Amino acid sequence: MLNDVLDTLGTITLDEMDSVRLLNRIDTKYVTTVPVLREILRMAAGCGYRVLETEGARQSPYDSVYFDTPDLRMFTDHRNRKLVRQKVRTRVYVNSGLTFLEIKRKDNHGRTRKKRTAIPRGEFADFRDDPAACSYLAAKSAFTAGQIAPAMETVFERITLVNRALTERLTIDTDLHFRNVRNGREAGLFEGVIIELKQDGRCVSEMKDILLKLRVKSFRISKYCIATAMTDPDCRPGRFKAKLIRIRKIIPQICVNI
Repeated sequence: MLNDVLDTLGTITLDEMDSVRLLNRIDTKYVTTVPVLREILRMAAGCGYRVLETEGARQSPYDSVYFDTPDLRMFTDHRNRKLVRQKVRTRVYVNSGLTFLEIKRKDNHGRTRKKRTAIPRGEFADFRDDPAACSYLAAKSAFTAGQIAPAMETVFERITLVNRALTERLTIDTDLHFRNVRNGREAGLFEGVIIELKQDGRCVSEMKDILLKLRVKSFRISKYCIATAMTDPDCRPGRFKAKLIRIRKIIPQICVNI
């Protein structure tokens, strides 16, 4: 779907991309559509952005399972704007099969830090029978394996861009599908695109200029929280209800399969 425009960008390897150290990092998210994304990529190519290529592919499938407590404490903490909060997930990089248990922690300064440990591919759906993974969770998070269970699966394709100055990275998620593990309901953002710009705050961003020209506005969004609000009729969506209304205005097609 995007191969023709992706082929106009130069490429960067994973080793090269890992050299991009954003010491004064600022993260900004955006929501747009595939037709607008095509124009973003076209303009990015003209500005010298490069696309990450791994094993000959410029789009990589990701599959994640988020874990939560029975009363959805992690979702609720985010909904209620709790400054210090966490998310726990497993993630498999489908092309390589590499699988990790990941813990994301947000502090009261707004900074997000991620810690992860490799787990066997067979534990992607549920790691809680692995003593080593459970010990890692207890050491690195506020939760134990006995407090949480699988809650939401998110599947998407990711494109990663790096600017020529190596001062910013851009992750672009498309073809987003959500499956609520607990009730079986599914949802998706058919033509939707979620972009995250990670930049060195000291440097000028050509990508921000591109997004401004195309009228793509910043949008604070969590895939896990939006997916939960879309698929769990028993949750209290709170401010995520307003976010869903805004998403529906941006994206012509979103799907919820009851």
